[in-house]
Amino acid sequence: MRPAHAGTPPAEADIDAALVKTLLQAQHPDLADYRIEAFDSGWDNAMFRLGEDLSVRLPRREASAALLGNEQRWLPALARRLPLPIPAPLRVGVAGAHYPWSWSVLPWLTGVTADQCSLRADQGVVLANFLKALHSRAPPKAPRNPYRGVPLALRAQTTEERMERLERGSALIPGHVRSVWKRALDAPVDVEDTWIHGDLHARNVLVADGRLSAIIDWGDLCQGDCATDLAAVWMWLPDAQARATAMTQYGGSTATWLRARGWAVFFGVVLLEMGLADGSCYAAMGEMTLHNLSKGP
Repeated sequence: MRPAHAGTPPAEADIDAALVKTLLQAQHPDLADYRIEAFDSGWDNAMFRLGEDLSVRLPRREASAALLGNEQRWLPALARRLPLPIPAPLRVGVAGAHYPWSWSVLPWLTGVTADQCSLRADQGVVLANFLKALHSRAPPKAPRNPYRGVPLALRAQTTEERMERLERGSALIPGHVRSVWKRALDAPVDVEDTWIHGDLHARNVLVADGRLSAIIDWGDLCQGDCATDLAAVWMWLPDAQARATAMTQYGGSTATWLRARGWAVFFGVVLLEMGLADGSCYAAMGEMTLHNLSKGP
């Protein structure tokens, strides 16, 4: 098992444009002659652009394969009722001789990730409305995730260990964060479980001309505490008034927003430590999240 402070996990399969073409030729030959361009690779998946309007998403490691299966099963129905585009699979690929896991052909969604640009202040309302639409009761067979949507107490040990390591090695943890975390742990869970995205950091949202254009990377989709997703208020919105507007628009109890701040602490320290370990952009995302928690609301 990789240590908790490690950076991006290594890929467990060799994935390149030639592999994508081979898979398409075997399973979706009508798409095999489209132009294939490597686009991005994260913790869990590699992404390729396919022609002008499509993309291909392939797990980089075995632990990610089941997460992509959740996307394939549940996103088509969710997409029909959400107010922003999401990458619901259009085609499904299966494991074959050259690749061990299922994979997806998705629509190409325009925009750049929110870590590369600023959201307009009025997008706090758009965020709140999207989350209100998403946070509905999930069916009994909807997946659960042992790391997202759970009571914060289950994440306390690893979160506090991360904070201690970061405090020993840097001055990037604002003093206010500890008190935010304690209040979050003390807050009761006073809502029923709902659908949640589970991983709404800035690289999982697309922005065009300062406006939200799509929500991507649904591998952590599950049912759980909606406060997990509400952490996005501090992860995406640097303007305090935009955060306040989003909170008012969404509604919710005081306890829910206390827990949401706790989830923002969790995501902030995870992103910060991961980025410091591998030199990635995640460090700046984590630092901004923790900074926003110190600047109210």
